[in-house]
Amino acid sequence: MASVLIIFAHPVYEKSRVNQYLVKAVKGLKQVTFHDLYELYPDFDIDIKKEQKLLAKHDIIVLQHPFYWYSMPPLLKQWLDLVLEYGWAYGKEGTQLRNKKLFNAITTGGTFEAYQKEGHNRYTIPELLYPLDQTAFLCKMTYYPPFIIHGTHRLTDVEMQQFAQDYQQIITGLRDDLFLEDDLVSAAYMNNLIDKPYSL
Repeated sequence: MASVLIIFAHPVYEKSRVNQYLVKAVKGLKQVTFHDLYELYPDFDIDIKKEQKLLAKHDIIVLQHPFYWYSMPPLLKQWLDLVLEYGWAYGKEGTQLRNKKLFNAITTGGTFEAYQKEGHNRYTIPELLYPLDQTAFLCKMTYYPPFIIHGTHRLTDVEMQQFAQDYQQIITGLRDDLFLEDDLVSAAYMNNLIDKPYSL
């Protein structure tokens, strides 16, 4: 059984109904550590060594966050900049993250159609996540496709609950090694691994 670390970053979590559903679905699962950056570091003073020790203890790292300006909230970006140090995460002697898995769990107000070549945003979310894909490559990690929830402003409570169940199924499936590695690295969305191609 693999260990999963969910690095959660949402500056206004109390206003995000969908993230409240997602957090409730995964918090407390066996072998899953939930780590809320904005709760721990409201002043952005990140304890680098503590974060590195936490990363070293887990096999699968999930970055759960809303999609801010085609990227991530500022505290999560600072966390990446500070914690993934040269000589620890990458470089000749930086091997602490080698063979670990990384992916994003993202919520966005934009629709699936908006994140297509012909759509308003011109690029897909996996394309916009290439910098994280490259970060994983540099650190000798395997980068998996993202779990994504689109159109969050229009979702009903029933739809949010369904996505929360899907998210829980993905996290426990990874923990319990239920997915094929070829499927994990080749899917466009992690959502597709539970036989539910993205439709909203």
